[in-house]
Amino acid sequence: MVSQRAFRARTVASVLILVTAALTAVAAVRYVRSGGPSRLSGSPETLVASLRAAPRSFNRYVARDLSTTVLTYLLHASLVRINHVTSELEPELAERWELLSDRRTYRLRLRTGLRFSDGAPFTADDVVFSFQAIYDRATDSVLADTLQVAGQPLAVTAEDPATVTIRFPAEFGPGLRMLDGVPIYPRHRLEAALKAGTLRSAWTLSAPPSDLAGLGPFMLRSYEPGQRLTLDRNPYFRGRDGEPAKIARVVLDVVADQDAELLALQSGAIDVTQSELRPFDVPTLTRAAGSGRVVVSDAGIGLDGDLLWFNLTPAKAHDPRGRWLQHRDFRRALAHAVDQTAFVDTVYLGEGVPADSIISPGNRAWHAVAPPPEYNIVSANRLLASLGLLDRRRDGTLEDDRGNAVTFTLLTQKGNTSLERGAAAIRDSLARVGVHVDVVALEVGAVIEHIMRGDYDAAYFRLLATDTDPALNLDFWLSSGSAHMWNPGQNAPGTPWETEVDALMNQMSTTLDHDRRRQRFADVQRIMARELPVVCFAFPRLPIAVSARVVDATPAPFRPPVLWNPAVISLKSEVRSLK
Repeated sequence: MVSQRAFRARTVASVLILVTAALTAVAAVRYVRSGGPSRLSGSPETLVASLRAAPRSFNRYVARDLSTTVLTYLLHASLVRINHVTSELEPELAERWELLSDRRTYRLRLRTGLRFSDGAPFTADDVVFSFQAIYDRATDSVLADTLQVAGQPLAVTAEDPATVTIRFPAEFGPGLRMLDGVPIYPRHRLEAALKAGTLRSAWTLSAPPSDLAGLGPFMLRSYEPGQRLTLDRNPYFRGRDGEPAKIARVVLDVVADQDAELLALQSGAIDVTQSELRPFDVPTLTRAAGSGRVVVSDAGIGLDGDLLWFNLTPAKAHDPRGRWLQHRDFRRALAHAVDQTAFVDTVYLGEGVPADSIISPGNRAWHAVAPPPEYNIVSANRLLASLGLLDRRRDGTLEDDRGNAVTFTLLTQKGNTSLERGAAAIRDSLARVGVHVDVVALEVGAVIEHIMRGDYDAAYFRLLATDTDPALNLDFWLSSGSAHMWNPGQNAPGTPWETEVDALMNQMSTTLDHDRRRQRFADVQRIMARELPVVCFAFPRLPIAVSARVVDATPAPFRPPVLWNPAVISLKSEVRSLK
């Protein structure tokens, strides 16, 4: 027998599939009129991928958005990298390394004969320069606090042109995993800007492509603002196997509308998308897979959940709405008001799992059961009443003792269907307990600007973990971190529980004892479930689709799911056409 909830989910899915088909038809017209990249499709030398938004910068040191990260995978390389499929640490610019007897210092032997895309040789001096640039205060790099241990930077020195030593301030559990995703930049191109204190403004989107030089498989040829980036094969790149990139060109097409993105994938106008499929796109793409046009694979349960967090900065506490958000019992009441199972059905059409921690169960190494408050409308109402929030006007909306309506604005990303649907589900759930939520969907850049300025009440957004090991996301967990979203960059922890989290994260980071590390991080998850600065209601499953002409792609549960490993991708010259 099919449960009522399952029946509702299937009914919703059927309706959404029909709606999506209609929207996709509209998107088709828009896409053709906008001059999409269909002229490039089918070329055995050109991979076309979509981005949901233009990158915020060409400089990864100062921008952490997904589009800038995707571009970094293509243009640059790190000393080491984490294989997103196996989670193993692999050599990249370094060919081998050893941990010295002090258990803090690593000696890395660099690959020889490598050159930047402008032909200049790569040496240990570029490594030392890159860390100097990241740690320089004028750069104000978003990577700086992720490259610290116990609040101290790494000491990076060159022994000779092909040897680097990296000394950690203390024993560090993840070791060199910390260096994954840290691109090495060319000293000869950027040293003058670093000395002048202007590196932060180097490599902006207005920079000529010829100014950029990297060690990655591709080099930037052109950028059409807000529309398209074109990259050519880096003639000097050689992978660990000594081979160049297998394709000659990559085009990154900005397709903010997911319906247009679906159409482009179906029609062969793009080969790879920035993210996973929406649940109601799966039947359509599965049919396309049956016709030989695309390949659909399952990358497992997502590691990055869509997060609801609240602005807990001291400045916000003086706002009438901020007073409520600052109170743990108010946040607890909101969590009680959301039915997680219904949330999975509504937002992900059943293709997900309810969250029992802020950490995904897909992250088996670090997940501990620490669920948010269970769905309980009675408990939600009781907590709200205990705060003096009552429906005094009998209009369905609570008011405080000063007559202020209990309402707040929820920012989310426009065009991201799971975020838009999740924000709507949160709005509707909270309305049932008398809390009015205004959902404001903005372009991703505008959302980030509001968040960074602290100009918001709450946000429903997606943050990208750089690794499964939480010690490599200290910028999120530590109160001083720039990605400590509810109150970033604190000089000192603003609450006792943040002091406790800081201590636990420093303890789990600065030991090589894995069991101790797991215990400390389980405690952190329990504190987060108790204090609720951030709430995650569910984690989606990740179906990934690529064009059938894409060969040797290695989809993984991180974002981007395919372009994290671009050098190995090759293309067939022909696939079955869309009928």
